[in-house]
Amino acid sequence: MKAIGYQTARPIDHPESLLDITLPDPVATGRDLLVEVHAVSVNPVDTKVRKSSSRSGDGPDYKVLGWDASGIVRAVGPDVT
Repeated sequence: MKAIGYQTARPIDHPESLLDITLPDPVATGRDLLVEVHAVSVNPVDTKVRKSSSRSGDGPDYKVLGWDASGIVRAVGPDVT
């Protein structure tokens, strides 16, 4: 899965403030929906989260912003009714 993310909160003009990353494809479990995202917005909450948080632990742990998304449901978890 391709995404835009970050590892450490940096000024937005820093070249590594936002990174093109590839993450493992997610799997819908429980009551999850797996959505093929066609559009995502970044709102003021996302900018506040990015300013105040960094990755947790060692290794390539990325944070991905953008909670408001639209797209096509591709899979559902087993508990979805």
